[in-house]
Amino acid sequence: MQKRTLGTNGLEAAAIGLGCMSMTSGYGPPADKGQMIQLLRRAFELGVTHFDTAEAYGPFANEELIGEALRPLRDKVTIATKFGFDINMETGARSGGTNSRPEHIKLVAEAALKRLQTDHIDLFYQHRVDPNVPIEDVAGALKELITQGKVKHFGMSEAGVETIRRAHAVHPVAAVQSEYSLFWRGPEAELLPALEELGIGFVPFSPLGAGFLTGQIDENTKFDATDFRNIVPRFSPEARKANMALVALVKTVAESKGATPAQVALAWLLAQKPWIVPIPGTTRLHRLEENLGAANLELSQDDLRLIDEGASGLKLEGARLPEPMLKMTGL
Repeated sequence: MQKRTLGTNGLEAAAIGLGCMSMTSGYGPPADKGQMIQLLRRAFELGVTHFDTAEAYGPFANEELIGEALRPLRDKVTIATKFGFDINMETGARSGGTNSRPEHIKLVAEAALKRLQTDHIDLFYQHRVDPNVPIEDVAGALKELITQGKVKHFGMSEAGVETIRRAHAVHPVAAVQSEYSLFWRGPEAELLPALEELGIGFVPFSPLGAGFLTGQIDENTKFDATDFRNIVPRFSPEARKANMALVALVKTVAESKGATPAQVALAWLLAQKPWIVPIPGTTRLHRLEENLGAANLELSQDDLRLIDEGASGLKLEGARLPEPMLKMTGL
């Protein structure tokens, strides 16, 4: 798979990475551990080199899974994980708030290194900006960890442009992670231009609109009781029904290309900027293979124009996150 560069300090990754959250949380009960280890190793065989996890996914279970699965491949892959939520280091209990105090960041880093069975974290994201800790202090803590060799690159997730600029002035930010897809194009207004100016890579999560752009979800779809989409306004039955017009547009392009809607949605993202590396997640091998097929799908200028013109005429219904979660983002 073609490689892309995130940031200006040489962080390379295959064009499509793998988001690992759904293997242990978020979209229902945890998947079978043995099967997920096989899936992760198969992803590498298919060309994936960048794997995204976080202490909050579980908590802790996802990092432990990634550490076990990728240990034999450690020198051939990059692993991104995250700090920033207020999670008890011993019990995994969450307060619901943030914690990016420098001393806490360093404790999280040490714990993550053990769970990931590695001596360094390739990309360490602040999961959410902490309103109680100056971002300069956060960037300073990352600079120390990078100097010590425990972390290779500094990342930020769901941060606003001005916060990113302030952090970047203390230590270069290699990548920013935020939601971005045809289902939510908010980053296009301010974030993408700023990242291009600063030389920062972009790692979109939910690049398939949390599954909506695959064409496998409609207003009648029932989610598991533990699936976070049950509380997302954009996934209410009424919103799903109203937003099916976007899926129809993507399907039209997919049929003309002999591809699937998911492949078109990912290829569209790859066509936006050469420094974008989406991280679709899945627990199914056939979906993994389908998603990675997008790396070989080239959308023409006519295809891209058709998508943009069609999407511009649609008014999508529902917020992308519940209100309390939106308040924790900078977008």
